[in-house]
Amino acid sequence: MQRFMNNLARGMAMLGGAVLTFLVILTCLSVLGRAINTLLHSDFAEAVLGGLTKTLLDTGVGPITGDFELVEAGIAFSIFAFIPLCQITAGHASVDIFTSALPVRANRFIQMVSEILFALVLILIAWRLYDGMMSKMKYNETTFLLQFPIWWAYGISFVASIVSAIVSVYMAVVRIAEFFRNTTIIHAGSGADH
Repeated sequence: MQRFMNNLARGMAMLGGAVLTFLVILTCLSVLGRAINTLLHSDFAEAVLGGLTKTLLDTGVGPITGDFELVEAGIAFSIFAFIPLCQITAGHASVDIFTSALPVRANRFIQMVSEILFALVLILIAWRLYDGMMSKMKYNETTFLLQFPIWWAYGISFVASIVSAIVSVYMAVVRIAEFFRNTTIIHAGSGADH
């Protein structure tokens, strides 16, 4: 089960990374297009390039239409896609100034409670994303510029949130077992260094 959950978490993180890379490239191209468009509308470009500025502008150089709509949808998915890997590797940022002095058993209890709470919150988020997706589908809401259905963004985020919730529930079960058996099943990573 550990191998499956680990592979699921890593697969989602890779997918989230691919989407994030696409969004970075999209944003860079849009900003570059906007800058070139602004430059071509300047008096300087008209003086240097003459009639070529109109030809270049006629090619459609400019910002990518609806780039922010795609970024908005993709970022939401990417966030949920990275949560499972962060959850299974205990990669969340933590402040352990007080807990480092506590006994191992107390730290296991704290880990167990935090994993249970995290799982409950992710289940709640998945449920609310599902309700939001159903609402957007019911009213056929679309984005302003690209006119793609908003429920698509909710749908991909919902799928990623379901995976996040599954991995989180798995980790909660592992931490419960660790607490009651007083043993380590999955070594908690060092988390983020601060």
